[in-house]
Amino acid sequence: MAADHRPPYRAATDPPAALLVHRDSTSAEVDWHSLRASASAVNEAADEDGDHVTLDDRKLEVLRVIVEDYVATQEPVGSKALVERHNLRVSPATVRNDMAFLEEEGYLRQPHTSAGRVPTDKGYRLFVDRLSRIKPLSPAERRAIERFLAGAVDLDDVVHRTVRLLAQLTRQVAVVQYPSLARSRVRHLELVPISTTRLLLVLITDTGRVEQRLVDLPAPIEAELANELRQSLNDALGGLLFVDTTKPIQVLCEQARQELRGPMTALVTVLLETLAERPEERIALAGTANLTRAGSLDFSGTIRPILEALEEEVILLKLFGQVEQRPTRVFIGDENEFEDLRATSVVSTGYGPRNMVVGGLGVLGPTRMDYPATIATVRAVARYVGEVLAQS
Repeated sequence: MAADHRPPYRAATDPPAALLVHRDSTSAEVDWHSLRASASAVNEAADEDGDHVTLDDRKLEVLRVIVEDYVATQEPVGSKALVERHNLRVSPATVRNDMAFLEEEGYLRQPHTSAGRVPTDKGYRLFVDRLSRIKPLSPAERRAIERFLAGAVDLDDVVHRTVRLLAQLTRQVAVVQYPSLARSRVRHLELVPISTTRLLLVLITDTGRVEQRLVDLPAPIEAELANELRQSLNDALGGLLFVDTTKPIQVLCEQARQELRGPMTALVTVLLETLAERPEERIALAGTANLTRAGSLDFSGTIRPILEALEEEVILLKLFGQVEQRPTRVFIGDENEFEDLRATSVVSTGYGPRNMVVGGLGVLGPTRMDYPATIATVRAVARYVGEVLAQS
């Protein structure tokens, strides 16, 4: 018999007021790459694919400002508006020609006759990969994030503060995976006698995660023997990655002296079952209501399929939990493998203490997303969560 006893969730206080203010054009400032270098890179990539399309600096600039304006206004962008808002140094007719060219090549589309243009998934991808560079958050924003996360009292509090913080800062749906047990290290194992034939096994990881299991013993055991069992477990497993504990756990039974072999076998069985159960598959979700902020062009029809997909833990783990390295991943529209989420974009990254990756976090929202600001926020929050876990 095994039971799962987790610490109760303690509601976090609201994020500081400074974090609740929606980013404006100043706080979401982007430091752009050289457009000439971007144009060269784009054209080289196109030549490799056998597509000899030439995107010069001006066309890339037109695409860039269309993406920016559409994200900010939620309205299709016309040539006249572009010329009035931006110093493009060309006539509206030239801008119209560039927009027509970008539409023909699949970077823009015209949602309605006589309407302006909006970016396509291909246009957003070019924008993210070639036209933008992330500017770090301001010192004030970073201090506010650090203070809010540093106030957490346990791992559940860290996760719930993090997911609410991401949802507030980005105004998107936020997802945080609990630290994976398999990727964590054994900090300590405790045995708490419940009766002479039952022990509570407490597994504590280096990320502050606590797993508790009841162990039924084949015969009564004295307190001194329980202490000897605990010492043997910690000597053999302390400091190891949980994923590397299977063989040492099995050796414990073989090396145990005769009178400890029965209770040790019971403990080992529960430990192996705990690893096989994959209890790391836990997800925290916040900000689903932010999907209702989307404009009329963001989602075709209802958002119900998106909401239903978000209820599937397996889908969320595929999107946010399979992060092996630190670099941020961005999936835009049709790049998502789940059909119901192909009107959305996902920004995710790994987090963990001391340059380890123990879980994933990120956000999901419409493809009309402020990618530079969102990527910067996801990265910053992941870094501070890692620092909090390293101090736990």
